Order: sequence, then structure tokens, then C-alpha cells
Amino acid sequence: MTILGGVALLLWGARMIRTGMTRAFGTELRSVVASCTSNRVFAAGAGTLVAGLIQSSTATALIVCSFVGRGALATAPALAVMLGADLGSAAAVVVVASGIAVIWPIFAFLGYVIHVAGAKRSPRIKHIGRILIGFAMLLVALNMVGGASRSLGESEIVGLILNAMASEPFLAVVVGVVLTWMAYSSVAIVLLVSSLAVAGAFPLEALMTIVLGVNLGAALPAITATIAEPVSARRIPLGNLIFRLIGVVACWIALPWLAPELARLVPGPAAQVVAFHVAFNAALCVLSLILIGPVAALTEKILPEPSAELSDSGPRYLDEHLLETPSLALSSATRETLRMGDIIEDMLAKTIRVFREDDKALLSEVEAQEEQIDQLYEAVKLYLMRLSQDELGDDESRRCIEIITFTTNLEHVGDIIDKNLMELAAKKIKGKLSFSDQGLAELADVHSMLMETVRLSLSVFIAPDAQQARLLLARKDQFRKMELEGTEWHLERLRSGMIESIETSSLHLDMLRDFKRINSHLTSVAYPILSRRGELRSSRLVNEEQAETLRERGIDGGAGVAGPKP
Repeated sequence: MTILGGVALLLWGARMIRTGMTRAFGTELRSVVASCTSNRVFAAGAGTLVAGLIQSSTATALIVCSFVGRGALATAPALAVMLGADLGSAAAVVVVASGIAVIWPIFAFLGYVIHVAGAKRSPRIKHIGRILIGFAMLLVALNMVGGASRSLGESEIVGLILNAMASEPFLAVVVGVVLTWMAYSSVAIVLLVSSLAVAGAFPLEALMTIVLGVNLGAALPAITATIAEPVSARRIPLGNLIFRLIGVVACWIALPWLAPELARLVPGPAAQVVAFHVAFNAALCVLSLILIGPVAALTEKILPEPSAELSDSGPRYLDEHLLETPSLALSSATRETLRMGDIIEDMLAKTIRVFREDDKALLSEVEAQEEQIDQLYEAVKLYLMRLSQDELGDDESRRCIEIITFTTNLEHVGDIIDKNLMELAAKKIKGKLSFSDQGLAELADVHSMLMETVRLSLSVFIAPDAQQARLLLARKDQFRKMELEGTEWHLERLRSGMIESIETSSLHLDMLRDFKRINSHLTSVAYPILSRRGELRSSRLVNEEQAETLRERGIDGGAGVAGPKP
């Protein structure tokens, strides 16, 4: 149980280091990867640096795949980055296993102090504290596993496993593959194997075979994590697997000669395990740089581009690999929300044409776009829910809520267009009804103002500005007045006995009501901005003293008189 608890602590510490590093320096790390791909050597160096810092070649692979999936990086340099990432991950093992485990209290204390002190000052400082705490947990886990593993040599069960591995080296490789795949961390499993080596119960050749399995299994998490990505992105982990498979097979064949030589050059079983792991990845990186071109071509043959174009109705910008970097993930969600806004704007533009031209085909297009709005809304909502499962800063939490709120309002607007306005249009087409010239012109004026509201609301959403927010919210009162005036003019036409107005009365009034509802949903994006500045009233109602003053002045205390507009 001590070993199992130590393994759990080891994995959790490695995860804290990885998430802390990506959240504190995620943007910078991605910039390093993007800017150092001019040649294979520089690309490999960038991969080594990034993976060494975040102690995860899998996390580096996801960063690389996100670039390749968007067409920002070609297959060959991306594979070079991955080769360097494997080496950087192996180098992280050397640092952790260098004997600094005894000073874990220093890392724990400093990490806690920095985390608490940075909580109110800077999210980056707070995440640096998280990195140090994770490092302390990792070192504590190494002490636990190393101390408990010394008694393994006396276990009969372990003896049976050792005999099986000695006679079946393939089983040792499988054990290494499965452990690494389950743990999602080759760093943690190699450290675990080195701790078990201290017990002296495992022969060196069996340990080296397990390490080969660890290196092969380290390629699998990236494959499973990118299974839903574009074909171009999936080629990178596949190419990395091919490189590792070639290296494992070649090294397995040479293992009977390598084991005695390693024992002669490196003293101590734990150091031998770490040295073999690093040497394997270093040799694989150097030798494989020559084979990048053929392997890249091979991956393109195995995973060719699909001949048929995929549907463009799904999300474009919700990159799963950015969830560990909240600022970038929120930017992706913002881009997807703006895409929803563009679709809503197009739906509204088509709506007035449907009523004017009685176009059934256009009506069907609008209904299809509403289904796309629903799909994007669900995708953005689930994406932000996953993001909010981890600790976010105050600004990040507020922005997350603002995005969810605005996407919800856009989804409501889509429903109003589809379930209300398009049903009214279908009714008008079926009944072969026509608006009066005056009535259609009034509806077109209200619609034109609504289109301006859409564009202004998107502008306020992307760049929160108090002046623009006040302008947007003022349009709510203007829109209310336009609705009242439109209703009065329509009733005047009814009193005059205009036939078209009588036949389309319910359509006309319902359209005004629905336009007003849409306007209210869109202008709500201004509320959080003005609320933070203290520029919103708690109620539109006037108090008794204000009401009496208005009556004395002969002013109707109707809507829109509760003080100055925001």
C-alpha cells in the first residue's frame, strides 16, 4: 500500500508540475515551439526545452498537434519537435533522480508561501508555487517508493514475476507499455522502475526491458488524445510511435551486449536505469533526425487526407489542447462565440428577406442555421465546463461566466428566430398574406436597428468598453419606443380599415414583439461591464417622491422615465 500510495503521489506531483508550467508559461512555451522550427535541429531543441520544463512529452505532443491541425506547422518539423520532446522528458528524469529528494521540505514550504502570496497578486506567481508544491510531492513519493521497494526482494509474488520476466522479456515490455499508458507519464514510471531497482530484486536486463516498454508506451497517450483531431495532427503521434518502435526493436536485439557494458560504465542499479533511459532517447533523437523525411511520407500514406470535405457545422476553434492554458482556452471560446454571433447576424439578415420575398428555400436555410447554433452552443458550454473544473483566476472566472452568458443569449436569439419568426413566415407564405407598404417599411426600420444592435453587441463582447456598453444599453429604450410607435401606427391603419393591415395584424405585432425580445437578449452583454462600474440601477421603478414630482409636472410616469438613461 505504501508503494501504491507513493505511485499515486508521484503521478499527482507530475501532473501539478505539468499543469502549473502550462498555466504559468503556456503562451511562452507555445511560442518557443512555433518559432524554432526553421530546421530539424532547432525544432528538436525546442521540443527538448519544452518537454524538459513540463516533464511530459505527451503534453508537448498535444501542443505540436494543435499547430499541425491548424496548418501552422508541417509534418517533418513537427516530428523533429517530438524527437526532442522525448529527449527532454528523459532529461527531466535525471534532474529528479539526482539526489535532491532529501530537500523536498524546502520546495514544499517555498511552494506554499509563493502560492498563497501570489493568489491575490498574479496568477502566474500562484502557478509557480503550484509547480514547486508538485515537485515536493514528487520527491516525497520517490522516498516512499524507494523505501518500501527494498522489501520486495523477500516477496514470493515478486519472485514469480521476476522469473516470468526473465524467461519472457516480451512480458516485461508489455508491463512497461501498460504502466506508462495508464499513467500518462513516462517520467513517473521510469522513476518508479529506478526506485524498484534499488531493492536489488530485479536483474538489470529485465529492468532495461521494462524501460524499453516505457518508451514504447509513452507514444500511446498522444495517439489516444488526438484520435478526434484532423488527419494532419494525428500523423505526428503516429510518426513518433514508428520512431520509438524502430528504436525499441533495435535496442532489444542488442540488449544482451548492452546490459554488461552499462553495468561496467554506470555504478548503481537506479543510476543504470536512468542512464539507459536517457541514452536510448538521445540516440533515437540523433539517428531519427535523418529518417524524418521518409517517416513523414510514410505517415501521410497511412493517414491520407480524406477525399470528401467534412461538415463545417461543428466548432472550429475549441482546441482541447489549450484547456491547461486558461487564457488561450478562453480566447478560443471567444472566437467560437463570435462565430455564433456571425451566424445569428446572417440569420437575421435572411429573416426580413423571407418575409419580404416569401422564400421557402431561404426559410429552410435559417432553420438549418439554428441547428448549427444549438450545436456550437453545446460545444462552447461543455468546453468551458471542462475548463472551469480546474482552478481559475478571478479575471478568468469572470470571463468564463461572461462567455457562457452571451452564448446562452445567442442560443435564445436563435430559438426566437427559428421557432417564432420562421413560424410566422411560414404562416404568411401558406396564407398568401401581404403586409401593407407602410407596415413592411416600419418592420424593415425596426429590423435595421436590430442588425445594428447585433454588430454593436459583438463589438462590446470582444472588447468590453464602458462607453460602447452605455450606447448599447441605451438602444434598449430606443427600441422600446420604436415598438410602441410601430404598434400605434399599425392600430391606426386598422382603424382606417386597411385590408392588408387587418389580415396581417397578428403577424405584424408578433414580429415587433420578437424583435424586441431579440434586442433584449443582445443588449444584456452590456450589463456586466456597467455593473462593475456601478452604473446600473437596481430597479426601473421610480420611488414615491419621484412619482409625485412627475405628476405635478404633468409627465406620464410610464416606461423609460426612471431617471437618466445609462
